[in-house]
Amino acid sequence: MAENKNQIQDHFQPDEAYQLIRNYVIDAQKQVYSSVNSAMVTAYWNIGKEIYEVCGDSSRATYGKQVLEELSERLSVEFGKGFDARNLRNMRQFYLAYPKWNTVCSELSWSHYRLLMRVEDHQARLFYTSEAVKSGWSVRQLQRQINTMYYHRILASKDKKSVAEEIDTTVPKPSYEKIIKDPYVLEFLDLPANEHYYESNLEQALIDHLQKFLLELGRGFSFVARQKHFVVDGRHFYIDLVFYNYILKCFVLIDLKMDDLTHQDIGQMQMYVNYYTRELMNEGDNPPIGILLCAEKSDTLVKYTLPEDNNQIYAAKYMPYMPTEEELRRELNLDEFKKIEEGN
Repeated sequence: MAENKNQIQDHFQPDEAYQLIRNYVIDAQKQVYSSVNSAMVTAYWNIGKEIYEVCGDSSRATYGKQVLEELSERLSVEFGKGFDARNLRNMRQFYLAYPKWNTVCSELSWSHYRLLMRVEDHQARLFYTSEAVKSGWSVRQLQRQINTMYYHRILASKDKKSVAEEIDTTVPKPSYEKIIKDPYVLEFLDLPANEHYYESNLEQALIDHLQKFLLELGRGFSFVARQKHFVVDGRHFYIDLVFYNYILKCFVLIDLKMDDLTHQDIGQMQMYVNYYTRELMNEGDNPPIGILLCAEKSDTLVKYTLPEDNNQIYAAKYMPYMPTEEELRRELNLDEFKKIEEGN
């Protein structure tokens, strides 16, 4: 009997049992939350539709205000908070932003949609909606991506027109250009302003904030190596950061440059990419790409240093602070995007 008791004690691990039970509870809570969230989003869309059909485009006119106030008063008496005139107006705006129910994703919460429906650009809103679902963005992460004009920074890649057309498609074909942003916004590093720091400082800061850097890089990235070392004819080389993108199925090499980008920097990255292409690609991989992340760059210098058919080397600026909307608009040259959209 004592032997059986000892055997039971040997097999019984309190910590392991607790973790298993805890996971069951968390899974159940997630399912409940998901069900409630989906029902709430569905209800708010339908409420918004009804309000629009009653008020039309005059929700802020005298008649519209009266309707909203009466609805708010009666709903609040019966159901409590959450149905004031402002929230009802938000529900109406939700319907106007997503007039087709099949464009609403139940995976996103009402808090997500309160951010999304304020994005005026229709194509940008659809893009953010899709990316938020695919990438599992939290509300805070979605807000950050909208504030840093994530959509427009992707459009600022090598071929703006083709990327713009690609984003418009329902199932975009993965392309290198679609994952490259210019500039990259690294405000989460909290680097001291107007102070000199070394490439090693920037590299360490990115490693310390790897999860946030992965968010900035985009979907499909996984960290592979830091200071990746290889030797060619007795000469030692080190690549600052190496990632793998499982969507594009390729390695992504990143070299950090604190100063203005030079043609020697571009040539060095070309050598890194060639080495990975010939020596380290796995079966089924696509050719690797290299990103030169720099403080300043000359687009003309990059253009004439790289071959015309280049699709593996990219240069992008990084901004160590959260830029203003005006700064980003100048950096991204949004007037050019407008001409592209008008020409389509």
